[in-house]
Amino acid sequence: MQSFRTEIENSVVEKDILELERKIHEFHDGKLDEEKFRSLRLARGVYGQRQQGVQMIRIKLPYGKVSSKQLKRICDVSDEYSTGRLHITTRQDIQIHYVDLNRTPALWAALEKDEITLREACGNTVRNVTASETAGIDIDEPFDVSPYADALFSYFLRNPISQEMGRKFKVSFSSSDADTGLSYMHDLGFIAKIKDEAKGFKVMLGGGLGSQPRHADVLFNFLPADKIIPLMDGVIRVFDRYGERKSRAKARLKFLLKDVGLDGFKKLLEEEQKAVPISTFHIDALAFPKIVLAQVSVPNVRIENSNAFEKWKSTNIVPQKQHGFVAIGIKVLLGDFYTDKARLLADLVQNYAAGEFRLSLRQNILIPYVKEEHVPFFYTELEKLGFVESGYNKALDITACPGTDTCNLGIASSTGIAVELERIIKEEYPQYSSNSDIVIKISGCMNACGQHNMANIGFQGMSVRTKGKLVAPALQVLLGGGNIGNGEGRFADKVVKVPSKRGPDALRLILDDFDTNGTDLSYADYYLKKGQMYFYDFLKPLTNIENLTQQDFIDWGNSDRYEKAIGIGECAGVVIDLIATLLFESEEKIQKAEETFEEGKWAASIYHGYSSMVNSAKALLTAEKTKVNTHNSIIADFDEKFVATGRFTIEGGFEALVLQLNKNEPSEGFAKRYLADAKSFLNQVEKFRKLELTNA
Repeated sequence: MQSFRTEIENSVVEKDILELERKIHEFHDGKLDEEKFRSLRLARGVYGQRQQGVQMIRIKLPYGKVSSKQLKRICDVSDEYSTGRLHITTRQDIQIHYVDLNRTPALWAALEKDEITLREACGNTVRNVTASETAGIDIDEPFDVSPYADALFSYFLRNPISQEMGRKFKVSFSSSDADTGLSYMHDLGFIAKIKDEAKGFKVMLGGGLGSQPRHADVLFNFLPADKIIPLMDGVIRVFDRYGERKSRAKARLKFLLKDVGLDGFKKLLEEEQKAVPISTFHIDALAFPKIVLAQVSVPNVRIENSNAFEKWKSTNIVPQKQHGFVAIGIKVLLGDFYTDKARLLADLVQNYAAGEFRLSLRQNILIPYVKEEHVPFFYTELEKLGFVESGYNKALDITACPGTDTCNLGIASSTGIAVELERIIKEEYPQYSSNSDIVIKISGCMNACGQHNMANIGFQGMSVRTKGKLVAPALQVLLGGGNIGNGEGRFADKVVKVPSKRGPDALRLILDDFDTNGTDLSYADYYLKKGQMYFYDFLKPLTNIENLTQQDFIDWGNSDRYEKAIGIGECAGVVIDLIATLLFESEEKIQKAEETFEEGKWAASIYHGYSSMVNSAKALLTAEKTKVNTHNSIIADFDEKFVATGRFTIEGGFEALVLQLNKNEPSEGFAKRYLADAKSFLNQVEKFRKLELTNA
């Protein structure tokens, strides 16, 4: 613990890491129940793995930007605490696996030396803010969205309004109308726009994937740039109060939008405006760190295989709006690469480009600011590292989540089938290595971390049971999804479910039919022209499970017979009194309210006080075995069951007491009064609970 205090300069970060270490000790000692500990560690990027006794660590890299120095730091941490493998996610994070829980505070402390955070990379928080990997260099962008993504990330990091929501919240920024940030599938999506020479964004609200994908609504066709953070502040407040909390399957913002409608949500949003501490938030894009280019000459090189070089250039060079520069795309199979090569790559980019990478939504790496005349040199250097496979962002470039390799929720292999499908495309359909028209994505379960249900061709891990009760791995084949642009997209149709070992045959049938009947059509238009039942008819023979062989019961990348099972759970803590735990948390929230008040952060103090009151009411309602699905229902039910019945005395009622926060502006005077009210309410609740236990 002492080493963290002396090595971390940022006192807020230091406190965060020390708290994680303290909570780990409390968990091991049985003083903190498993569910509460899970919530805390997830919000600090520590995620339970399928394998018992180890954790997956998710490193939060806003809009996918990582410097050469930071990449080297991540490599050092991976070598010290993990296995030396780095995994790029579909949200531009990096994950490392097989980490000892007890070492996670020290790991985090090591990362923070180069300003790399784990905070809110997982859990019911604002997750990593993603963006087009070409932000800042996109030839079609009206302006660089990077400063805006960075400002939004900073504003909501550790923000009390977004620490304990019912579910996660995802945000994206798109550089242009091509919408490469995929705004239509996010809780909030921002597409860069210029109107009357002013910067702003088209705003999409309430999208999502998972088992029930929902297309986002257009909230604003144009919102000035200085309004995006106040808007999201209000959206988060509404989601926190009205969003589902009990049923995880219905706890995303998209379900709240479905229940109340867009107009109903706008009304709730309007009711929160007084509570939002800012009406505008100016983001100074000119103050954003400037690109620093390496001023060196490169050696002359000789290209040994000119055909391979030209093919690579045709698929992996990305045009850049800055004259004389291009970006180089590195296709990373399954998003996995290793620290020995990563360090050399970091040196190359530091010495000969701008010392910066962008990680992509398709699990790849983009190197911006490469001088056009340096491309042959970069090719030869990247070739030494095994990073010159052609097909960046093409059909050959398949996206896949970790699936049953490490994820607790994985049902069937996604990585194993992805490797096989890429092999088939390379060997049997080489023309698709340069085809950018088809996007193939694979997820190991319905949660869609591999984004399968927005792909042109998608596969979802499932299982199938024979008449003899034998279980085999299977794949749901989904077709026809895709990004249309400017906030519009299409979700794929579920066509058939086939045994996993027939996935390659399904792909062959689809591509063969497209080659034969899709002449002069894009794949998206071809699918729309033919329709879902057309594909069902010629894929249906693959669904027959009467003729399964022994190989059909072995999943891709495995040698043992398949067993459908979620991964082994994490170590169980001793179950303790849930009511006492909730009240203890209320006390902690009051302490945070006092701390932030002393720091002059009135809005933060008010929200901590609000959270304490709702949490305390939740404790008493839980003791009554009352459902506590949403903050709004907790407030209403407390009035009904405790205030209206005379069991609890609150002048004007609990709702009036708690919801003062959206009836008053967050001034110092109001923050002081609200904190006093929160402390008084907690005191009443604790006395009430003590009396009940005495009389029980």
